[in-house]
Amino acid sequence: MTESTTADVRVGVRTRDLGEKRLRYLRQLGVTDVFVNHADTDEEPDEFNDRIASDTVAVGPGTIPSVAELEAARERVEDAGLRLSGIHSLPYSLYGDIMFGRDGTDRALDDISTLIENLGAAGIPIMGYQWNPRGVVPMRTTPVEVRGGAEATAFDLDEIEDPDALPEGIDREYTGEEFWENYREFLETVVPVAEDAGVEMALHPVDPPTIESLGGIPRLFRNRENFDRAMELVPSDNHGLKLCLGCFSQMGEDASEIIRHYGERDEIVFVHFRDVVGTVPKFHETFVDEGNFDTVEAVRALYDVGFDGAVLPDHVPEMVDDTDWRHRGRGFTVGYLRGVIDTVASER
Repeated sequence: MTESTTADVRVGVRTRDLGEKRLRYLRQLGVTDVFVNHADTDEEPDEFNDRIASDTVAVGPGTIPSVAELEAARERVEDAGLRLSGIHSLPYSLYGDIMFGRDGTDRALDDISTLIENLGAAGIPIMGYQWNPRGVVPMRTTPVEVRGGAEATAFDLDEIEDPDALPEGIDREYTGEEFWENYREFLETVVPVAEDAGVEMALHPVDPPTIESLGGIPRLFRNRENFDRAMELVPSDNHGLKLCLGCFSQMGEDASEIIRHYGERDEIVFVHFRDVVGTVPKFHETFVDEGNFDTVEAVRALYDVGFDGAVLPDHVPEMVDDTDWRHRGRGFTVGYLRGVIDTVASER
């Protein structure tokens, strides 16, 4: 998180592939920060993670990378002229037992604590995470066409036949307070570990937000009030937000005001810089130069609060002849953001 009033807004990328060709492409784009996607694509077969990876860092239950493995990944990224800034997120299979208070909670807390300790020892400063059972309840529905026929992910609550139907493997409805208590146990266990390790934890919103429950599963981090509560449960300089501007845009919040709200509290660890058209219950992703909020004003807000960290393209549209990782959509977004950042920086 920011430690001074001097802003340093950089462009980062999330990628499962840490192979030489991918890293060389990122360096060519002018990216500085790399966040490795955990994703087991069998567990989370969505549109947001690359499915082919020549080199990666596996993270999951019983698969916690050692300090040596993390150091090797960091050195490989650094050799390409980049910075390995963190683990982008944790898979649901790693934290799901904690969410639901199931028998595997102690094992999961141990695994996540070990991951944080190893990240700190390897000199990798950030662990992103979410509290969102992806792969259990719907995250997106039918895609839509956007500018020039590019394909973008979308959500329409009306397309879900029965939003309250319990998904496979969920035995009953859960209450919000049950989930808050389980989340408190998580923070009370792992935040002190993060403080000792010198690692920052970054919480992502539930996506789609605002909806109180889907499939009998509470969606805690659906609005600003609940994020404020999360930050106050176990206050720490080592716990903040993976500030997803797209999710806050889906809530109908003003992106620049949200940046100022959390930036002035020094609670932004890194940023998902994406936007949508519409709000819950119906919205779709779009190009970063289109959508609900003003991209330039959002970058100005980051400079106003002295943000020192990375902004990451996320959920980019699929362009013509694109790959599963969306090289073209992601490359366009990186270039656009770098241009906006340079322009805003020149105004200071």
